[in-house]
This record gives sequence, C-alpha cells and structure tokens, in this order.
Amino acid sequence: MKKLILPLLLSLAVLNGCAHAYVMKLSNGTRISTTSKPRLVKGNYYYKDATGRMLSKPAGRVIEILPASMAEEEKTRFKPAPVPQ
Repeated sequence: MKKLILPLLLSLAVLNGCAHAYVMKLSNGTRISTTSKPRLVKGNYYYKDATGRMLSKPAGRVIEILPASMAEEEKTRFKPAPVPQ
C-alpha cells in the first residue's frame, strides 16, 4: 500500500499541470481569456470564461488562439504627445 502512495501523488501533480488558460484574439483587437481550450463546432468556437459560463464566438472573428503562457501583451502603436500649455 505504501508503495502506491508515491506514484499516485506524482501522477496527480503531473496531471494538474495539464490545465491551461488560453487567450483568443479577435479581429477587432479584443483579447478574451478562457479557462479551457476553445472547441470549433459548426463554425463557432465554444469556450468557458472565468466564471465557468459556456460562451461562443463565430470562427470568422477569431484570429488566433494561444496558451496564456505564450500570449504577449499588445504593444501600443500610437502614443499621444502631451498638449503644450
């Protein structure tokens, strides 16, 4: 019995690392964080949001889907200059 405890604990620790958050980037520049990998079903991506609700977005609006660890922050293209007074 004691020989089984260590392998079970190690496998549990490894399997917990498999849960990933994903980031969906839409065509209008919006970024959506999801708690599960979005699934494509009949032209729509279905995903769970942070509260656990199942939502969907049309596949034509989704540009890319990346794991949150690989997603980079959007760099601003325009930096407004301060108005001289």
